[in-house]
Amino acid sequence: MRTPGPTRRHLLLGMAVTAGAVVGGGSLVGLVTFARPSEGGPLEALAVVADLSRCTGCRTCEAICSAHNHPVEVGGRRLRGLGDPHLANIRVHGFLPEVDVPVTCARCADAPCVAACPAPPDARGRRALYRHPRTGSVVNDPARCLGCRACAAACARDRAGVIRPAPDSGRPERICTFCDGDPQCARHCPRGALALVRGPVDEGLAGRPPEDLGGIMMARWYGVQP
Repeated sequence: MRTPGPTRRHLLLGMAVTAGAVVGGGSLVGLVTFARPSEGGPLEALAVVADLSRCTGCRTCEAICSAHNHPVEVGGRRLRGLGDPHLANIRVHGFLPEVDVPVTCARCADAPCVAACPAPPDARGRRALYRHPRTGSVVNDPARCLGCRACAAACARDRAGVIRPAPDSGRPERICTFCDGDPQCARHCPRGALALVRGPVDEGLAGRPPEDLGGIMMARWYGVQP
């Protein structure tokens, strides 16, 4: 399937994209990776943006994320996994009044999870948790990871709390891989609700917990406080 491109509505709303946050007129949710095109310039995002007027809450994004990132080998062939939503790096949080908030790793500009990693930097200056130089995703090196859970604690304390330590090893899980630059959640959304968009970021909302973002949307859409 072809990744749906940005619609005219996406562009007209100005793409004030946040990590799992409300965008523009309040019907869009963005999952972002950050970059500065020029030194000292504004922060921009390459984002998977969800148009909630199209989103049905089907959780296909969770299933395809899990299937892509947890493949299986059958008869010597590498195939997509079963798509267990529990293993997905994106999670759709549902609130009442009806609001669905997709949340994944925000690839925060200051990366508090990386800063919290106590593993000493290697020759390349990388801790056990580091930012991938090409995709911008936060990556864990299992050979150097101490299983201390410091990254998860930092994410829960300062950001959306998306990192989940593995029960047996304590190593971080549920960190978005960005599918090597081709996010499968956007590619396979059956309603075209997800699209790749580049635009400026509202840094004040980036990485907010889903409860905060759901509250913002409920107040905007329904005029009620959660």
